Amino acid sequence: MLSYRHGFHAGNHADVIKHVLLVQLARYLGQKDKPFWFIDTHAGAGRYALDSAQASKLAEHREGIGRLWQRRDLPAAVAEYVELVRRFNPDGRLQIYPGSPALALATLRADDRLRLYELHSRDVLRLRENFAAHARQVIVEAADGFSALKALLPPPPRRALVLIDPAYEEKRDYERVVLALKDSLARFPGGTYLLWYPRLTRLEAHELPQRLKRLPAKSWLHVTLQVRKPAADGFGMHGSGLFVINPAWTLLATLQEVMPFLVQALGVDEGAGFSLESQEP
Repeated sequence: MLSYRHGFHAGNHADVIKHVLLVQLARYLGQKDKPFWFIDTHAGAGRYALDSAQASKLAEHREGIGRLWQRRDLPAAVAEYVELVRRFNPDGRLQIYPGSPALALATLRADDRLRLYELHSRDVLRLRENFAAHARQVIVEAADGFSALKALLPPPPRRALVLIDPAYEEKRDYERVVLALKDSLARFPGGTYLLWYPRLTRLEAHELPQRLKRLPAKSWLHVTLQVRKPAADGFGMHGSGLFVINPAWTLLATLQEVMPFLVQALGVDEGAGFSLESQEP
């Protein structure tokens, strides 16, 4: 987990689908006057220069946000996300990609709060630098986000959006996300939880959705985006999955519009596609 650097993957297809959902969920929670917290268990550096040595090595943003940057036919939810990314690139050139913390901050109100956790020593320093001007609203900690949830939940306003997206470099991460959500639901059943996971050929990734569906959650939404067919050698990520507990009631209809577009815009080969399912209380 400590070797993973999101800077190598910033703005890729996984970020696109994850951040479209994040923006929609944050906007929905912001419709009520009462404040809420955004909690990011694996925050990374918070924002990324796409011409850096890390980001340019793989240039994954070219098959992600790069494919949306010049389009004028974006569905409303995708357009809202792209517009937020444009705020970080005022000259119109795609040079900076805002990570989840930066996008969350851009959507939150003055009384909302961010709690950001990161274990990688270099990334947490960058995270602190990137949010130093927002000390009243943002707290950054060099800590294990899984463990932090036990101390944070329930948050004082009794409203929160919790993002959990570890690297899954270690097999135990698949177990840890399930245990973290189970414990979080016991402490704070009314929270909104957004979990990202990679679509891989490995067994743990294949079994994770069924394990998530067995959690004691009254309502959930599960969406997957596949951009390519799995590699013959089983190597690499061919898509992403997102599991939302206590989703906004509007999210299902939004994704019914968005997902066919993202398949068309981000798909690489004939293996591209999506799935969408939900459970209501």
